[in-house]
Amino acid sequence: MASEAHIHVPADSAVAELFTELLRRVHLTAPDELPTVIGEQAGLIGARDLALYVADYEQGMLMPLTGSSDVVREPLSVAGTVAGRAFATTTILRVAGAARGVDRLWIPLIDGTERVGAMGLSFEEGTISQRLVEICERFAHLVAMLTMTKGHYGDLLETTRRAKEMTLASELLWSLAPPLVCATDSVALAGMLEPSYDNGGDALDYAVDGRVLHLALFDAMGHGLAAAGVAAFAVAAYRHSRRKESNLLETYTAMDDAVGTQFPDRRFVTALIAELDLDSGQLTWISAGHPPPLLIRGGRRALPLEVTPAPPLGIEIAHAPPTVSTESLEPGDLLLLYTDGLTEARAADGQMLRTEGLANFVEREASAGQTAPETLRRLRLAILSSPRARLRDDASALLLEWRRGGELKLMPQTVL
Repeated sequence: MASEAHIHVPADSAVAELFTELLRRVHLTAPDELPTVIGEQAGLIGARDLALYVADYEQGMLMPLTGSSDVVREPLSVAGTVAGRAFATTTILRVAGAARGVDRLWIPLIDGTERVGAMGLSFEEGTISQRLVEICERFAHLVAMLTMTKGHYGDLLETTRRAKEMTLASELLWSLAPPLVCATDSVALAGMLEPSYDNGGDALDYAVDGRVLHLALFDAMGHGLAAAGVAAFAVAAYRHSRRKESNLLETYTAMDDAVGTQFPDRRFVTALIAELDLDSGQLTWISAGHPPPLLIRGGRRALPLEVTPAPPLGIEIAHAPPTVSTESLEPGDLLLLYTDGLTEARAADGQMLRTEGLANFVEREASAGQTAPETLRRLRLAILSSPRARLRDDASALLLEWRRGGELKLMPQTVL
């Protein structure tokens, strides 16, 4: 154990320079120069051997983000590596004696509450103080936000995240997708779009406006670019109505008319649109030919929220106004919205997942205390990682926790 005299506590001036200089330099930094700039700034607090990793689309691998750096690094598996554990658990991990005379910190890269990847920093052995850990976490948070922001100005982040080639249909749908993790003081939300590189008809969306969480899930008929185009149009129609502050009935009608008018070739979209009052827990929703939401109460009892569905969007048949359903959530509830491709998926044992299997999976993860994004990451692996596991159709989901405290698990320990 190092003596207190050897514990490294950066001077306030060095910490101030770390952040002010990084922010100053990145204004005119090209995306592929960002890793180099970050590494240079980390040296101000005694860090060396910076390693930046971002999660691939399937969230099974951490891909090295090197940019114009000469350093060559190999991808790391999320399972079985310290970096992967830091990412999956949103936990700062210290590796004593990672190399001769060196201790290493692995810090999750978190943009708000979305897990972006992991960052490794090395320090002289025995010098890491709690204060230094806190500084490195704040630094990692800034690095994550800068990485995501700069990613909009070039292709480095996108190409790094891809473990395989993406279809044109997936390219279109991912360009519309919001961040797949979102949290406020009362709710944690995670999303899933699979297959990540060959999704051809599923889409999702959400928005937190005031104290209302808006949710939407779409499944366009067919697969491929044509289906992706219809799904993308449905998302745009949904956002257009939502941003006009239309209610659910008005939004359904507008989307139905828009899809039917623009795609008169009998293409249609099943959908589920919902609103959750974040204060009261009052949930309202409309199902347009979509599987019913699945409510997990008490972490062990799954209840399908049955409702008479309205016709899918774009079906030109006379019908009564859709039913707006309601449910009062209780603190600790989980709610899963999903497309039928998920229940039709085959798990590792080769058996179709079905609604019961899906409910059992979420119940087990909830009982184990897993967060919403980690639950969906594990579900993704369960239906993709085995030779016998496979998807018959696109499989997408939104999983939310209301007043369960899961949002706190998505934050770094040093800010709690």
